[in-house]
Amino acid sequence: MGLSTSTYYYKPKVSRVTRDERDADLRDKIEFLQVEYSCYGYRTVQRQLQRHYNLVVNSKRIRRVMRKYSLFWQAKKHFIATTNSNHKYPVYPNLLKGLEVTDINQVWVSDITYIRILTGFVYLAVILDIFSRRVIGWALSKRIDHDLTVTALKMAIDARNPDPDTIHHSDRGVQYACEDYVKVLNERLFKISMSAVGNPYDNAFAESFMKTLKKEEVYLWDYESFTDVVERIPQFIETVYNQKRVHSGIQYLPPVEFETILLDMERKNQLGQATLKLQG
Repeated sequence: MGLSTSTYYYKPKVSRVTRDERDADLRDKIEFLQVEYSCYGYRTVQRQLQRHYNLVVNSKRIRRVMRKYSLFWQAKKHFIATTNSNHKYPVYPNLLKGLEVTDINQVWVSDITYIRILTGFVYLAVILDIFSRRVIGWALSKRIDHDLTVTALKMAIDARNPDPDTIHHSDRGVQYACEDYVKVLNERLFKISMSAVGNPYDNAFAESFMKTLKKEEVYLWDYESFTDVVERIPQFIETVYNQKRVHSGIQYLPPVEFETILLDMERKNQLGQATLKLQG
């Protein structure tokens, strides 16, 4: 045809998107996610980009872009003691060391934290199922007493109706060791477990939730009154944390979605077993 080799293989030049433009596009997507999940780290951002945009991005690039545009968030740390283990009530051994958790309602963990308002503090007690990371019971009060923790516990029991021998783990605070609280646990045949003195890592799952709550909700809002807390905290727990926020420990799924998948699998397994029995 009289064409040179270079002409045959020639490809028209296409305008290339610059690296800064690609970074800006990724930044926009990350910022959109951070409107609702403001304190996600780069690993969780990577999973959310895939879930929300069906976009696969290298974690190193995400970390670089988040650092470039200052998308990592840091909070000022405050501390107020919520655990008083100097009391007359019995304490119980730690049953979680070396335990393999394989199902929901096998182990519940509990903890208390504080939320600052203009006139003082509001206290939050929570109960989590550590297998699914789901908050299953919670209570808010202006007083840090046994009524606060008992209310959260009863909410969890009403929601889950656990079998006997469910392990309930807490610190050694008086709110968990007192007669009223232990009475409810014994009535439901819970196994009672407590952390060692001064070792928050024994209750790491509950501590992790409290850290998430502070970073992704409490530190982002200026609560002025008890009413402000009551309006915001339940919405974060039930709508954001339980139903939307993904967790690395449960295959980057939200707790409610993770539990739903588990229940569906159990139903299918039970149906298969019933079919085998009928055939046998």
